[in-house]
Amino acid sequence: MDFKSAKELLALCQQEQCSISEIMRRRECELFETTRDIVNHRMARVLEIMRSSATQPLKSPAKSMGGLIGGEAKKLSEHAGKGKSICGEVLHEAMMYAVAIAETNASMGLIVAAPTAGSAGVVPGLLLSLQNHYKISDDRLVDALFNAGAVGYLAMRNATVAGAVGGCQAEVGVAGAMAACATVELMGGTPEQGLGAGSTVLMNLLGLVCDPIGGLVEYPCQNRNAAGVANALVAAELALSGVQQLIPFDEMLDTMYTVGRGMPLELRETALAGCATTPSACALCGGH
Repeated sequence: MDFKSAKELLALCQQEQCSISEIMRRRECELFETTRDIVNHRMARVLEIMRSSATQPLKSPAKSMGGLIGGEAKKLSEHAGKGKSICGEVLHEAMMYAVAIAETNASMGLIVAAPTAGSAGVVPGLLLSLQNHYKISDDRLVDALFNAGAVGYLAMRNATVAGAVGGCQAEVGVAGAMAACATVELMGGTPEQGLGAGSTVLMNLLGLVCDPIGGLVEYPCQNRNAAGVANALVAAELALSGVQQLIPFDEMLDTMYTVGRGMPLELRETALAGCATTPSACALCGGH
């Protein structure tokens, strides 16, 4: 059940007449020489951690270690409670969860790197919101996480998920691709549509730099997690509506990697350019 590319993954889906999540689950069983029950249990634990990290800051906001963020998720929750949200319920709640997970991460809480700590809010943010609004079971959400895992595996195998190598396009971009593909499957789309949505996400964020203020995974990382769920939702909606993605996922992943490696060092997690070197950012860091 192993696959080295999206093309091979789609061929397996067609051959076995099953979903991306099922192929990934079988791969995990073979790789670790274990049973479906065990891999499902492990993924259910992943979901449990994701849910906790998304909801805890809504109850007890905590200031980040660097002091740059903290309490943003609760503000979003209160904003929606006043009936002032302009994004719609699914997107607003997805943003809220994504922002909350960024707070949990920055305050040294337990999170699931999906695929990285800096982009950990995108996948669970969108999936948990969809669960709430479409009454989706935990078992189906576990399936969606196997799907997301397949996309993340391809990115790690054939490109990068590290901001220091490929910029934020490799972190929030890949997280968004994972979330979009998983969403498509969750909402009844085909494997081809899912990977098409993943390609669209990477296309939309192509060239996004990694420029954390003070070198901390706090800001603008938190805002980009919120933008990541919006991008994933847009890409999934396009795919589910039948809009064709003209560039296959494998090619877009290669392109993302090439663009990332071509970025100046200053724009790859070094805090030597971009948002990190604005006057306001420097003032927040004591002028350094």
